[in-house]
Amino acid sequence: MTTALKPQWIKPGTILFAATVPVNETAFRFALAQATEFRASLVIFHAYDTLAVTSSEASGILYFDYDAARHEAMKSLEPLAERARTAGVPCRIEVRTGLPAEQILAFAHDHAVDRIVMATRSPGAIGKLFVGSVAEEVLRKAPIPVCVIGPNVVDGAYRRYAVRKVLCGIRKLVASTPVATFAAEVAEQHQAHLTLLHIIRPEQFRMVLAGHVAAQMERELQAMLPSALATVKTEPIVVLGDPADEILFRARATLADLIILGAHEASTLAAVARSGVAYKVIASAECPVLTLSPAVLAAATEASAKEEPYLAGVF
Repeated sequence: MTTALKPQWIKPGTILFAATVPVNETAFRFALAQATEFRASLVIFHAYDTLAVTSSEASGILYFDYDAARHEAMKSLEPLAERARTAGVPCRIEVRTGLPAEQILAFAHDHAVDRIVMATRSPGAIGKLFVGSVAEEVLRKAPIPVCVIGPNVVDGAYRRYAVRKVLCGIRKLVASTPVATFAAEVAEQHQAHLTLLHIIRPEQFRMVLAGHVAAQMERELQAMLPSALATVKTEPIVVLGDPADEILFRARATLADLIILGAHEASTLAAVARSGVAYKVIASAECPVLTLSPAVLAAATEASAKEEPYLAGVF
């Protein structure tokens, strides 16, 4: 299978930082570090839902002042833009009215944006049922890679969020996969060490290993990478266990600076229960998680990417 990754997915020229108010400082510092490293421009994007900020006059009549809300959002985000400009990063602020996930996706579709950086508070299963997850909707539908800063990410601003070790979770052992190629190109861009990790679930152990041995499967992992990326220092690992738990364990054990995953669609039940692999990883990872949506995966391969899901949930 031939992959066709866009160069700007690897080395973004424009980064969209999806800002909340108040701003997640860890996420902003990461976005700024990425923009500085790649000499990219930064768009600080904020969308507000009118239902969330509607207020009441003394008379009890509900009203919404669009101009005042926009002015307050611009005022709160301007210091961030000034910090970016002081660091030599071209920066502008965009404030839109509407549901945040919809507005972020619409802006990414309509403008030359190469990567989205956003934070998630991980509200939990009950919170998700009523509140929804902006990050989850964006990472599943975005036409470009999305980097999510989870609630447990360690602030790496002191080292400018340097990426020296990359961990990539691989769903299936196939001749070629855009996720593995993308991870290798990201590792090459950063001159980082790459770990390719394939996890076999216990209930699939006998079926998957029929006619295979772990060493052979690790060679197949290595063979996924194009010959042009043979110089990337790569460690293939095949293990038995729960995918999310193993990814988190290996990320901590290898001191990974970045985790890369493909984000595949899940059932409504899996989404509500937050049983997807990517969600579990993002909720607990100590480093940023860079995801490729089904749209990105489909665009990066000749196939339509309509294969059966490896897991219920996101992975």
